[in-house]
Amino acid sequence: MTGAVGFDLDMTLIDSRPGIREAYRALTAKTGVWVDADLAVTRLGPPLRTELAEWFPPEQVEEAVTTYRALYPDYAIAPTVPAPGAAEALAAVREQGLRVVVVTSKLGRLAALHLAHLGMTADELAGDLFAEGKAAALTEHGVEWYVGDHIGDMVAARTAGVPGIGVTTGPCGEDELQEAGAAYVLSDLTGFPALLRKITVGPGSGAG
Repeated sequence: MTGAVGFDLDMTLIDSRPGIREAYRALTAKTGVWVDADLAVTRLGPPLRTELAEWFPPEQVEEAVTTYRALYPDYAIAPTVPAPGAAEALAAVREQGLRVVVVTSKLGRLAALHLAHLGMTADELAGDLFAEGKAAALTEHGVEWYVGDHIGDMVAARTAGVPGIGVTTGPCGEDELQEAGAAYVLSDLTGFPALLRKITVGPGSGAG
């Protein structure tokens, strides 16, 4: 199995804020429970239940999760756009003879809809995982570097024993990502191809 680069999805490969905002507004219309969609999309990263627990009583959270996920394909896929440099980043991985592995807290089937809609191809996709929970998937799929926008992604990389590459396109700044263990921090993925070439040059390059 060839080596791989892992990517988070939301706010790393895709800017899902426009779509998720619409999905939360649809959830409010469906349930009558107000969710501040504009606020919610500023803190993407943790599992859906974490956000919905801010708005729904504990006994209603699981039903809200089910309702939201049922609404998601109709409201969240079309408005979502690629993050800056995402297509070029994926191409750079393949140019180096590496595989693309997407590991996300989003449910796998919903993540797959985003990738298909935007014409992005992942060799492997693992969903419904966050922070330390992502580490097993990173190890299983031979990920040598993990790219993400959230401190939880840097925790995932550290737990898996691979370098984390942070991007500041999500809710976490450079200092936060570095404190969480990022080996490198980029403003967005446009700088990733050059970084990847740098860290894969020469014998013995990579995570180990």
